[in-house]
Amino acid sequence: MSQISRRRFLLTLSATAASSIFLKGCFGNPPERGTTGSSSPTVAPIALTSETTPETTTAKLGFIPIFEAAPLIIAKEKGFFAKYGMKDIDVSKQANWGSARDNVEIGSAGGGIDGGQWQMPMPYLISEGLITKNNVKIPMYVLAMLSTQGNGIAIAKSQAGKNIGLDVSKAKDYILGLKQSGKPFRAAYTFPKVNQDFWLRYWLAAGGINPDTDVNLMTVPAAQTVANMKTGSMEGFSTGDPWPARIIKDDIGFMAALTSQIWEYHPEEYFAMRGDWVDKNPKATKAILKAIMEAQQWCDVEANRPEMANILARASYFNIPADILTPMLQGTYIMGDNQPEIKDFQKAAMYWKSPRGSVSFPYKSLDLWFLTESVRWGFLPPSTLDNNAKALIDQVNRSDIWQEAAKEAGISSADIPTSDSRGVEKFFDGKVFDPSNPKAYLDSLTIKKI
Repeated sequence: MSQISRRRFLLTLSATAASSIFLKGCFGNPPERGTTGSSSPTVAPIALTSETTPETTTAKLGFIPIFEAAPLIIAKEKGFFAKYGMKDIDVSKQANWGSARDNVEIGSAGGGIDGGQWQMPMPYLISEGLITKNNVKIPMYVLAMLSTQGNGIAIAKSQAGKNIGLDVSKAKDYILGLKQSGKPFRAAYTFPKVNQDFWLRYWLAAGGINPDTDVNLMTVPAAQTVANMKTGSMEGFSTGDPWPARIIKDDIGFMAALTSQIWEYHPEEYFAMRGDWVDKNPKATKAILKAIMEAQQWCDVEANRPEMANILARASYFNIPADILTPMLQGTYIMGDNQPEIKDFQKAAMYWKSPRGSVSFPYKSLDLWFLTESVRWGFLPPSTLDNNAKALIDQVNRSDIWQEAAKEAGISSADIPTSDSRGVEKFFDGKVFDPSNPKAYLDSLTIKKI
């Protein structure tokens, strides 16, 4: 099957609809990625019924200034939240992931947030009280995946010419030599035991480097990664776009790998809210989801990416010049260190649909991979996979609410997954994760903590 036929997106806008509603049955199919399209104006509200009128028009959502946050920002700025009756949504920048965690603990009633953007498996760790104050359990619901790809592993310029690339095994002897000399390679992620930590660990371990014993790993908030690399306090970091590109712009480093090279169309960050808020406001929850889905489709129109960059660039959001954001949003990555430039829209962040199917739908099989990796590195006990993985995932992952919202929004049934499994996942080093047998995946891994 051709790449085009696999990912044909047929977004058809009603030119006469006063409310600028996507045509029923076509809502779930944006234009072919890479084809022409146009930015839609801010939309008018739709007619709400007793079944769709939200219980509240207010919610407070947090975000971190990386590309994964785009659907929340676009839903606010393009009027999609207001379109579905959520006219008082607050989308607020969080200082770092720890602050986001703290703010969702206290909730909007205490001056915090009701939910927002999360690295996985943060909603699980919060639900289980593993990263909260006094280990208090704050039930969370995973409601959608926000994006795929749009991440990278950046390396300081001082490490140029050392063969530190996608296949880091070529630099294994060098990196082990740094440890032996008493000056180990230092690499940072933005929060421990979640996405960025996992990408860094997977990449290192695939090259035969033990992330727990051969290098020094540390936590650095995304917005501080560039400054820390400038001061020479670390040799590498894993974080979301646009921060890796800043080191290229400032000529202080290069890209070793894009996460899209490590795992094509991998799960990235998620939209999740406090379970008590969702239980109290089921209609408002679905209204928020509909707005996010529409924003994700808008984001996937390549012709909208320049406007998207201008919106994200604002001081209240990323506070970064749009000309830095635009190339990455269009799939252009300057890798540095004599590596060829990448120009491929399929390597950019995607928000609604990819050749692997739905991006927005929160597949439970992908949650299982994150829990399995947590067991791999000793973050969760092995019994997690024996005793309660399915029950825990069913409790936290509310793919059923996503499906209900999609149906109410008129999304084509072809674009509403009926299975919670995305199937077998394949990685750049040849490893395979079959969600029906996570233990086989663990057994296949040479470097692990269990």
